Amino acid sequence: GQPFLQYVVARPLYSEDAFADEHEKIHRHHKTLRHHVKQYFTLTKNGVCVNCSCDLKRAKNAALSLLPFIGWMRIYQLKEWLLSDIVSGVSTGLVAVLQGLAYSLLASLPPWYGLFTAFFPVIIYFFLGTSRHISVGAFPVLSLMVGAVVTRLVPDEGPPINITGFEGLTSDEQRVMVAASVTFLMGIMQLAMGLLQVGFIVMYLSDTLVSGFTTAAAIHILVSQLKFVLGLVVPGLSGPLSIIYTLEKIFVQIEKTNVCDLVTSILIMVVVFIVKEINDRYKAKLPVPIPIEVIMTVIACGVSYAFNFRVIYKVDVVGRIPVGYESPMAPNMQIFGETAVEAFPMAIVGFAVAFSVAKVYSVKHDYIIDGNQELIAFGASNIVGAAFKSFAASTALSRSAVQESTGGKTQIAGLLSALIVMVVTLAIGFLLEPLPKSVLGAVVIVNLKGMLMQIREVPYLWRRDRPDCVVWVVTCLASILLGLDLGLAVGLGIELLTVVFRAQFPRCSVLANITGTDIYKDRKDYMSIYEPEGVKIFRIPSPIFFANIDFFRGKLVEVGFNPLRVLRKRNKALRTIRKLLKKGELSGPIEESEDESNMEELDQPSDFKDLPVQVNWNSELPANIQVPRVDVHSLILDFSAVSFLDISALKGLKAALKELIRVEVEVYIVACDEYILEKLHSCKFFDDEVKSSMFFLTLHDAMLHILEKHPVNSEKTKILNGNFEDFERNIRKCHSYHVFIF
Repeated sequence: GQPFLQYVVARPLYSEDAFADEHEKIHRHHKTLRHHVKQYFTLTKNGVCVNCSCDLKRAKNAALSLLPFIGWMRIYQLKEWLLSDIVSGVSTGLVAVLQGLAYSLLASLPPWYGLFTAFFPVIIYFFLGTSRHISVGAFPVLSLMVGAVVTRLVPDEGPPINITGFEGLTSDEQRVMVAASVTFLMGIMQLAMGLLQVGFIVMYLSDTLVSGFTTAAAIHILVSQLKFVLGLVVPGLSGPLSIIYTLEKIFVQIEKTNVCDLVTSILIMVVVFIVKEINDRYKAKLPVPIPIEVIMTVIACGVSYAFNFRVIYKVDVVGRIPVGYESPMAPNMQIFGETAVEAFPMAIVGFAVAFSVAKVYSVKHDYIIDGNQELIAFGASNIVGAAFKSFAASTALSRSAVQESTGGKTQIAGLLSALIVMVVTLAIGFLLEPLPKSVLGAVVIVNLKGMLMQIREVPYLWRRDRPDCVVWVVTCLASILLGLDLGLAVGLGIELLTVVFRAQFPRCSVLANITGTDIYKDRKDYMSIYEPEGVKIFRIPSPIFFANIDFFRGKLVEVGFNPLRVLRKRNKALRTIRKLLKKGELSGPIEESEDESNMEELDQPSDFKDLPVQVNWNSELPANIQVPRVDVHSLILDFSAVSFLDISALKGLKAALKELIRVEVEVYIVACDEYILEKLHSCKFFDDEVKSSMFFLTLHDAMLHILEKHPVNSEKTKILNGNFEDFERNIRKCHSYHVFIF
C-alpha cells in the first residue's frame, strides 16, 4: 500500500507566557456598540453628509435588498426560461386552486377564501421574496392553526365570544374577520422580526422539533378531514385534548356515514396515491408530473353535477362561489388581544417551514436567500392578504415541488399561478360549485403522506441520538394532545432543556498519549498508549459556566482524589505533630485529633515553618498518623473545547486550582482560547498561588515540560520501538526544543 506521509517539527517548548514573549501580537481594536450605530446611521454636519451612506452604490444595494426581484429580472434569460415558467405557472396554479379550496376547510372557512390566499400573498412575495422556487399560499399546518383560533372565537355550537364588530354579521363573516385579523397580526410580527434582523430565531427550531411538530399536525389534519370523508356533521373543536373529543364525536355517529362520500373519497385517495407513486418513480422520464389531483377533481365535479350528488345522495358540496374579490377590511383590534398568543407561534411556524423549503431549493439551484428579507416578504404578504380577507400564507412542500419540478426558474411562475387563480375567481369559479367536499378532504389526506411518514425517523433517532429522539416524541405527543400552539412551546422547552443537559453534564474523559506520537486520545479507546506515572490529563469538552462548574469539580475528584479532604487531613496531621514535638512524645502510637473547630485554618496551605524537617506525605508518618496518599504530581486540564467561562466558573475554577496546588499537585492548563486568557487577566484571576505560567500552548508542550521536571527512570516504561530514557535524552539534547517524529 501507499507509505504514510511523515513530518518532523523542531521548535521550542512553549508556555503561553514564553510564546507571548517571543511572538509579538497585533493589537486589535474591538468595535463598540457606538461604532456599529455610527456605521449604520448617517451623521450630518452643517447639512452636509459626512459618510458615504448616501452614495449611489448604497442606494442601489438598498433597493436590491428590499426588492430582490430586480436582481433576478436583470439576468432573466427570456428564450430559455419563459416557456418553462409558463408551464410551471399553469401547473402550479391549478394545484393552488385545488389546495386553496381544500385548506380553507382546515381553517374552518368557506372554500373560496382559499383562492384569495393563493392570489394576494403571491403577488406581494413576487416583489419582496428572495426564493425563486417556492409557491406561496396556504399551508395545511398553518391553516389548521388558524382554524383552531377561528373555532375558539366562533364555535360551531353555541354563541361566539363577545367581540365588538361581530354585530350583524353571519357566522361565516365572523369567522372570516377572525381569520383575517389573526393573519394581519401574524404578518405584523413577521414584518417586525424582519426589520429587527432577527431571522436567526428560526435556528432554535431544530429539524427534529419541526419533524415531530409537523407529524402531529398531520395527525390533526387527518382527524379534521374525517368528517368530510365520512359525510358527518362534527363541530370544530380547539384546545387541549380537542383531537380526542373530535374522534369521540365522529365514532358516536359513525353509523350515519354517507356511503357516497366515503366511496368517492376512497376512490380519489387510491387513484391519487398510485399516480403520485408513479410520478415519483418515473420523474426522470416524465416531462412534467401528472396533475392527478386536478384531473380527479375535474372528473369528480362532472360526475357530481351529472348525477346530482347534492340532492340525490345528500352530499355536502362546495356550493356557490362568489364572482370577483371582496372589498378590503380593517383588522379588529379586540381580536388582536384575543389571539396574540396564537399568532406568534403561527408567525414562527409559517416562516420556519417556508425558509427551510426555500433553503433546499436555493442550495440546489445555487443562489442566496436572506432570512430577514424572507420575514419581511411574508410579513408584508400576510398583511396585504389579510386586508383582502385571505388567511395565513406560507408555502406547501407539495405545491413548491410542482413549481420546481415542472421547470419553474423564477417567481414569474408564481405570478402566472396567481393569474390562473384569478381567472378561476373572476370567471370560471361556478364550475367548481358541484365539487363534493369529501373530494377536497381526500386530496388533503393523500397529501399528508410525506408528513406522516416522518414517524420512521423515531427508530433511527433512538439508535443514534436519544435526546433528539426525546425531543421528537415529546413535541409530537404534546402537539397532538395539547394543541399545536402549546405543543410547539413544550417542544421548544424540551429542546432547550436537552441543550442545557448536554452542556451541564458533558462526557469528560481522561486522555493518554498514543505511543510514539504527540497525539492524545481517551485512554479507554486505544490499546497502545503511554501514561507517565503521576500524570493525569483531564479533558473538558464544553463551556464552563455556573450550571456545570460543580459537575466538573466532582469529575476532577473522580479522576484522582479529593484535594480539600487531603489538605485538611495534612493540616490536622501537622497540628498533631506540633503538639507531639512540644511534649517530646513523637514516638509510640497516638490517636489523631478530630478537632475541626477551625475549618478555615485547615483549608489554608500547609505551614512547615516551625518544623525541623519537611514532611514527606507519601512516606510512613510517625506515631501512626494516617494521611491519604497522593499519587498524582501533575494534572493537565485540556481546555481546547472550552469556548467560554462565566464569573461563577472563574471563581469555582480558581478554588479548585488552589486546592490542588496546596496539596503539591502541579496544574497545567493547555490549548486555552485567547479570549478566555484575556478574560482571566482582566478579572484578576492570577495571584501568588495561581500563576499564568501554568498555561501552555499545547498538550504535548505541557507533557514535555512535566517530563523534564519529573524524569521517569523506570526500566519498564516504554515507548513504541524504544524506551523512555532515550526519549528524555533527545529532549535534553535539543535544549528544550519540541520534537515530533511520526
